[in-house]
Amino acid sequence: MEPQHLMSWVLVAAISAATSGVDLMIALRSTLFHGRRSGFAAVIGIEIGHAIRAGASLVGLTALLAASTVAYDIVRIAGACYLVWLGCTAIWKPLPLNRSTETETAAPTPQNPIDAARSGLISNMLNPKVGVFYISILPQFLPTESPAAGWGVLLMSIALAIGILWHSAIVLAATRARGVLARERVKIWLDRTSTAVMIDLGVRLATEH
Repeated sequence: MEPQHLMSWVLVAAISAATSGVDLMIALRSTLFHGRRSGFAAVIGIEIGHAIRAGASLVGLTALLAASTVAYDIVRIAGACYLVWLGCTAIWKPLPLNRSTETETAAPTPQNPIDAARSGLISNMLNPKVGVFYISILPQFLPTESPAAGWGVLLMSIALAIGILWHSAIVLAATRARGVLARERVKIWLDRTSTAVMIDLGVRLATEH
């Protein structure tokens, strides 16, 4: 593989990680509302999902999903419903009536890291665009003159590393900003905004053709 092709893949993987709205929102919400530990756990779940999708594309499983309209629609609708459900279940949380006390800066609500990782994994696995990305983009960077499997693993590892670095940076940035972002009024605004974004993403995913 030519160095310029490898650098092109790095750029494509970086753009994909930076523009993945669902993954970003899950990592950000987990950090702001449940703390840094949950944020990193969500990142682990997200990247496990990417690893499964990338590995599946290498053995051709994702091609079946991309080729089958029914299968694609099933995964798409399931993912949309999950995003809307995540958004709707978060609506009641910031309401003052559901809080025993009002503090200027709200502490993160403890969450089992396994639950955070599961949320990241499920949201990623139910997003068919992730699988379509790997099956449509990854093969274009595989050289024809050398074993594709080895290069596929390398490219997959690069994409995962970039995803881990990007989402971990988001978690760390959100952690450092919690002094401001965790203020009760700001937190309610962020919760409302992130809830609306997740519901919007779910509706868009469900209605796309």
